[in-house]
Amino acid sequence: MTYRAVLCGCGAMARGWLRALQDDPDLKRDVIVVGLVDLNRGAAEALAQDFGLSSVRIGTDLGEVLTATRAELVFDVVVPVARAAVVETAFAHGCHVLSEKPLSISMDEARHLIEVARQAGRIHAIVQNRRFITGIRRLRRAVEEGVIGTLTGVHCDFFIGPHFGGFRDDMDHVLLLDMAIHTLDAARFVSGKVPLSVYCVETNPAGSWYRHGAAANAIFRLSDDVVLTYRGSWCAEGRRTSWESAWRLIGSKGMLTWDGEDAFEATVAGDEAGLLRGLRTVDVPQAPFETQTHGHRSVLRDFVAAIRGGTVPETVSHDNIRSLAMVFGAIESARTGQVVSIQTEGH
Repeated sequence: MTYRAVLCGCGAMARGWLRALQDDPDLKRDVIVVGLVDLNRGAAEALAQDFGLSSVRIGTDLGEVLTATRAELVFDVVVPVARAAVVETAFAHGCHVLSEKPLSISMDEARHLIEVARQAGRIHAIVQNRRFITGIRRLRRAVEEGVIGTLTGVHCDFFIGPHFGGFRDDMDHVLLLDMAIHTLDAARFVSGKVPLSVYCVETNPAGSWYRHGAAANAIFRLSDDVVLTYRGSWCAEGRRTSWESAWRLIGSKGMLTWDGEDAFEATVAGDEAGLLRGLRTVDVPQAPFETQTHGHRSVLRDFVAAIRGGTVPETVSHDNIRSLAMVFGAIESARTGQVVSIQTEGH
């Protein structure tokens, strides 16, 4: 079966969605884009022309385009403040929805959207494409296979100085809201643990070209006594880390490091006498499934496969809300100076 899809939100990010759909043979077979929607009709028309979508329905009203095209899927690429209205409209027309991150602009709204999806009997998943890369999948497999023993700590460093310009320069909590969720979601996936509480210090360092919150340091308590630390800055000039962060996993037998790019090293205790026992290098297993390492394409594949097979996609909203809760918990902790419990109220 080929699913009919309408893409809502035709800004710059929509191009990545359409490239993923056109570049993947399976997605090309399984999904046909039948509609483009944007408040700026000209943006939708330009996108259609650039991607050779000459026969798609173009409009400014999502409901009207869904009715005209009889679509089964909605790809939600709108700005976060418009997300709830788009998702609700899609469910009202019987569609499954794949949304850009973040799931919502608030925890209350996120819980509402999850409930609307449940009532509609439709899937709502979130694009967390950075968990669908080779490095993250290798870390997860190493933890699952006990390469370094029982996991006790996850430590992530993110230091980059991008000069975006535009809306990010004026955002509140720019690092936590716009970027940290990628690393926090990946850390939750790699560890397999549930976030319980957080203490966070957020600053806007001297020299920052952002208006607010370009740096943050957060300590998360996870289930089974695992600790996650996140140290980050989006105004750190000089030698940068990877966009995927630099990782150090600590286990009961040793540790595993990943530079966020190509360098992996897993080491366990050696047999030297004296104060320190030295180390012994062990192999880091490869990612288990090659199909899960293509970022956006893999998210889309997972979404379509779940609809076809009646299963649950990995980034379904009622799970992804835990990653969103980590971000809002960190923001609340930074605001109050207190440890904040991370609550998702049953999700």
